[in-house]
Amino acid sequence: MLNPVTDDFAAKLRELLPAAAFKEDTAPYLTEPRGRWAGRGLVIAPGSTEEVAVVVKACAEARIGVVPYGGGTGLVGGQLLEDGAAPVVLSLERMNRIRDIYPVENVLVCDAGVILADIRKAAEDVDRLFPLSLASEGSARIGGLLATNAGGVNVLRYGNARAQCLGLEIVRPDGSIWHGLTRLRKDNTGYDLRNLMIGAEGTLGIITGAALKLAPRPAEVGAAMMVVPSPDAALDLLALAGAQIGDGISAFEIMHRQGFDFLAEVGPEIRVPFETVPEWCVLIDVGLPAGLAPDVALENLFAEALEQGLVSDGVIAQNMTQRADFWHIRESIPEANRRIGSVSSHDISVPLGAIPGFIQRAPKVLAEIGEFRINCFGHLGDGNLHYNVFPKPGSSRADYETERALVKQAVHDLVHQMDGSVSAEHGIGRLKVDDLERYADPAKMAMLRAVKDALDPLGIMNPGAVLRQL
Repeated sequence: MLNPVTDDFAAKLRELLPAAAFKEDTAPYLTEPRGRWAGRGLVIAPGSTEEVAVVVKACAEARIGVVPYGGGTGLVGGQLLEDGAAPVVLSLERMNRIRDIYPVENVLVCDAGVILADIRKAAEDVDRLFPLSLASEGSARIGGLLATNAGGVNVLRYGNARAQCLGLEIVRPDGSIWHGLTRLRKDNTGYDLRNLMIGAEGTLGIITGAALKLAPRPAEVGAAMMVVPSPDAALDLLALAGAQIGDGISAFEIMHRQGFDFLAEVGPEIRVPFETVPEWCVLIDVGLPAGLAPDVALENLFAEALEQGLVSDGVIAQNMTQRADFWHIRESIPEANRRIGSVSSHDISVPLGAIPGFIQRAPKVLAEIGEFRINCFGHLGDGNLHYNVFPKPGSSRADYETERALVKQAVHDLVHQMDGSVSAEHGIGRLKVDDLERYADPAKMAMLRAVKDALDPLGIMNPGAVLRQL
């Protein structure tokens, strides 16, 4: 049983930490982007790894929970605690230093509180690329992104956050520090603790620093939007693109007409590059070595795809502005979704070959519950769909309170039947604890619990996230 933060405990921390570590305006740290939950607790923003260690050690001694807080952009409630003993909410925002860059090694070392966009800019300044890219990169912090093993749009080529990290610095649940900021590409000295911590959502320790893997910047980049008749055709187009362009494909996104309709209904105002809004289209982004022209590669892909009946129309970006416009369309869809207000949103993945079958079967399952609008879009290249269910026209999500749980379970049951995952890139947090228990193999659950009990025996690290608090 954990204890709540008390005035005496807060006073003790004020003796141990500088005044700058204490946040007086706590409201921004106790809400989440969708407004579904409200957190509680004492908000502290340490300025160094050593200060984080002081806080965690004090919490361990007092058996007080610690909830790590990065950029607050998570969508599964992992960054706040609504029920139970009030914890310390530990923000990494003041730990925002790029510690070192090694361009020859393609390595950048930084604090966990550095915003993703700043890491990408620092890499660009030395003519390198940090490939992790997602819509919230202007506010998401690298510690949180690693803690959730974030995905984004470039997973097809560069992998999840886990694949882009070489080493970590961790404050353990007892307040000791693991100095694991290795820049090595090969290190087989025992268990892979780095990969254990990545994706653990702060339940095994707090990430305070990271050694990140950079990549050469593609000499030539380009993009195209192509109209496809169906998800089956989109999958065949992906295979054709892989055969023609190979590893040059950075992203392959699928979008349904509903997303464009939402943009037209509530904004942001976007100009669609087609005379008629298509039922399905894909956004293909490529990065190629010097001497290879992306527009030529995309033109050749379109010509062959047209001949095979995989596409019916397409627009190839003629410059960087038009390429950015294409991506602006894709990245504006989540904002339009937010303005409409979903009944239930799903971050799911299924095997690539099962995607068309899932898209065909899911609406029939949902029709047995009620009438909905469905916006299906996402990272077709790696099998990750954002399958979001919305009220029918003229209704709001408040009208569907009794259906929300039924919708989520129906979608997740189908995903599970098709050997998929109910959390592709957003993590488990607190929102999906029930789902993990429902769908995970019992042996997996036993192993997860054993790891948690071994590394965090007091259960103070992000209590109730990923695993139910016992």
